[in-house]
Amino acid sequence: MLNQEIADCCKQLRLSRNLAEMAQSMDGDTHQEYLLKLLSSEISHRRKVRIDKLISSAGFYTIKTFEGFRFDEITLPNDLSIEKLKSLDFINEGRNLIMYGGTGTGKTFLSIALGVAACKQGIPVKFYRTAALVNMLSEAKKAGTLGNLLKKLNKAELIILDEYGYVPLDRTGAQLLFEIISDCYERRSIILNTNLEFSRWVNVLYDEQMTAAMLDRLLHHCHLMLFPGPSNRMKESSINDLYRSISEDPRS
Repeated sequence: MLNQEIADCCKQLRLSRNLAEMAQSMDGDTHQEYLLKLLSSEISHRRKVRIDKLISSAGFYTIKTFEGFRFDEITLPNDLSIEKLKSLDFINEGRNLIMYGGTGTGKTFLSIALGVAACKQGIPVKFYRTAALVNMLSEAKKAGTLGNLLKKLNKAELIILDEYGYVPLDRTGAQLLFEIISDCYERRSIILNTNLEFSRWVNVLYDEQMTAAMLDRLLHHCHLMLFPGPSNRMKESSINDLYRSISEDPRS
């Protein structure tokens, strides 16, 4: 009976049931110590719930951390160390990251790891494959719900655009993507992953002025990270191992 009364009080005070549950197992030498432990437990619980919610709503299609990432296989600019990158200073500084390199070189891995780390610091993140985001924007514009989608995007402090340049965009899609990047300029950070050199971006957007304007906004406050290695997926592929064993077989 007492447990239910505590739970009802928690509900009225907009506290979680965690507080009522922890009240049964928490102890302290004084009333003040007991209360401090109980309130600290509630704060930790709320922080965990918020982090889980941020990670869930970010849109990652897999979860990655820095563990296992091969930092020795990428090239960082002189003003960006591995420690500074992991600390997410670029978000506080309002800088963008552009990750350039071939398919399978770790751009998506690292960008998701950075996004997850941001969520763990309480920073709202949105992750999109670029073509998928453009399709969402175009469909929302047709349906008259573009404003609602933009409000969701505006809540993010970090937007990750994966696989930029893989799919050419139509004029409407290019304009909508440009609007998103322009709106982020000096207000929130973007991580953009691409295998396309800057001189060929016009082949995606089909508008030289828009391409120049987009690059100007992205590169003004930016760290360019190079991923020069071969595809990690190919290196780790069992098919690739099979091919290598066949090619090295003296009987072949």
